[in-house]
Amino acid sequence: MNIIDTSGDIGRIFEGGTFDMNAWEAYMDKWVPGARELCTKDMQECLQAGYTWENDYLPTLNTVQASRERLKKAVASFRSVTEHLSQRIRERFCKDLDADVVLYLGLCNGAGWVTEVNGRTTVLLGVEKIIELDWCDTDSMNGLIVHELGHVYQEQYGRLHAETEGQAERFLWQLFTEGVAMVFEQEVIGDAGYFHQDRGGWKEWCESHEGLIRSSFYADLDTMTRENQRYFGDWVSFEGYGDVGYYLGTRFVRFLMKADSFDRIIGYEVGRVKEGFEEFMRTSI
Repeated sequence: MNIIDTSGDIGRIFEGGTFDMNAWEAYMDKWVPGARELCTKDMQECLQAGYTWENDYLPTLNTVQASRERLKKAVASFRSVTEHLSQRIRERFCKDLDADVVLYLGLCNGAGWVTEVNGRTTVLLGVEKIIELDWCDTDSMNGLIVHELGHVYQEQYGRLHAETEGQAERFLWQLFTEGVAMVFEQEVIGDAGYFHQDRGGWKEWCESHEGLIRSSFYADLDTMTRENQRYFGDWVSFEGYGDVGYYLGTRFVRFLMKADSFDRIIGYEVGRVKEGFEEFMRTSI
């Protein structure tokens, strides 16, 4: 696993006092060639969905320059978490991961996402979103990084990407893969009850409203779109809480693990996931 820390060059993007797109493009091409196009495409899709550069992007990006102490804390946490991470994963799963883990300044594409850059599996950790969400401490960074590596683990030893038919299958597959990554995260950290999203009573609320989350997700599947979904992302809201799909996905995968091993589950095809979800929905909480 390659660990890439680009934090030393982030200041150059703000030398004019505000975020400079040209400087950002040069920075990206230097550190992660090929990723610039991915970030820009993702941003354009969000802009088409109704977000704006002036109100939703630029303020978040400029916060990086204004929050230097948070940036320092995030960088320190990143370095601390990644120092022995390969060993921790090997101890739990007896496998190694072939990937690049990059701490970088993105275009608000997310605190973490897994993609392919020039043929390499790459975990992109957007420091601008990490700062905005205040995930700068070691525990939060630990959860964030290990979660994204959970996606890498499924890709390299199971099935991360699948051909889905329609939005319902696509969102069910997302629920499944996010659940896999959450369980991977819990297993590496050594705490089956760990959720890096747990702030402000989030976990307790999800536990007491699991039935509502379950039934609502099931009912929404046929009409769910990227624009109206309520389950994935800190920017969406389900009864006042974000990211409840991660909780539900974790519960779903833990349910599957009662009858099968984690390493077999991560290789499930769409049809098997659908069957498992129907079984999950029929089971009382």
